[in-house]
Amino acid sequence: MTTDTPGLDPEDRKIVTLARSARARNGVPEGAAVRDETGRTYVAGTVALDSLHLSALRTAVAMAVASGAKSLEAAAVVTDAEAASDEDRAAVRDLGGPETPVLVASPDGTVRETVSAG
Repeated sequence: MTTDTPGLDPEDRKIVTLARSARARNGVPEGAAVRDETGRTYVAGTVALDSLHLSALRTAVAMAVASGAKSLEAAAVVTDAEAASDEDRAAVRDLGGPETPVLVASPDGTVRETVSAG
């Protein structure tokens, strides 16, 4: 499973592919992946429990924080939505800063837009 966006940086392609895989493997509405300051990646899907609801991107950021990440280099979300939500971008911004790129991809892996977390 690879992304369909030509010219995408290989490291960004990797997080989009990981996010796409998480979405497909778990049968969830969204898949996400983030890359920390050391190049480690954290992958997650949407969490939808009776007592806990988290988007895939917020779950991936939480996993990075829980694993000791100090910053983020980039984030990707694979979703049917047209854009990353304000809450998702805020979570990325909290850990990575306002300039952290957030790649928003469609389910086929095509990056529709790249926005800053800011």
